[in-house]
Amino acid sequence: MSATHNEAVTRTVDVGGTPFAYREVGAATGTPLVLLHHFTAVLDDWDPAVVDGLAAAHRVILVDLRGVGASGGTAPDSVEAMAADAVAFVEALGLATVDLLGYSLGGMVAQEVVQRRPDLVRRIVLAGTSPAGDAGPADTFAVLQDAMQNASAEGKHPKHFLFFSPTAPSQAAGDAFLARLDQRTQDRDTAATNEAIGAQVTALAKWERSSSSAGLAAVRQPVLVVNGDDDTMIPTISSFNLARQLPNAELSIYPGSGHGALFQHHDLFVQQVLDFLRD
Repeated sequence: MSATHNEAVTRTVDVGGTPFAYREVGAATGTPLVLLHHFTAVLDDWDPAVVDGLAAAHRVILVDLRGVGASGGTAPDSVEAMAADAVAFVEALGLATVDLLGYSLGGMVAQEVVQRRPDLVRRIVLAGTSPAGDAGPADTFAVLQDAMQNASAEGKHPKHFLFFSPTAPSQAAGDAFLARLDQRTQDRDTAATNEAIGAQVTALAKWERSSSSAGLAAVRQPVLVVNGDDDTMIPTISSFNLARQLPNAELSIYPGSGHGALFQHHDLFVQQVLDFLRD
């Protein structure tokens, strides 16, 4: 297993006849920590500062779910199907118990995984995500369009506007985050296709329209819910709503940050997650 995220070899495992791409970093002992990616993301979109920080004490596993990045197959258009794939991936690796860290769309997938297979999950970290049936931004597509337009006008990356607050400190953190994403020079992942992104858009819309998230009340695992205080992609209030529905949850809101709070405050986030997983 590699010492750092930027050096980790991309491997594949057969999941019901479909190759799933993944990387592993960190120690081989203890409960593995599986990271579930955000909307449009592939393996290279995970912050090395977060991955390496967590890998100092854990076996960290990153995966491209079906139809995303270097994984085969067609991306499903529902969170439920993505969760089934995540379970199948964990089982294909021969893992009996895992911790989950789901970010944004990945946090929705993690919620479904623990409800489907509570025996498989020990602890969960949910960052920048929402429960099923919780309203997102008034117009998600308008948020994305505004970010694209602002990025073009200011010569910046859209993630400056989607993940970070407009304040100078947050934008500087965005610069540093994007620079870290570019550090890996070999064996980079394949970008998500338009087809995969379209399927994810449909999945997100279905999740928002879902009639109930009542199943969360049955989740007994400890859950850490994290977000920034100015998330425009998945409004911060959704994190409060999520934590309220989970019987054993703790909520942490990071100041002066947006959807990418875990990347802006990566040192704080890593330490908090390490402490949470250690309990």
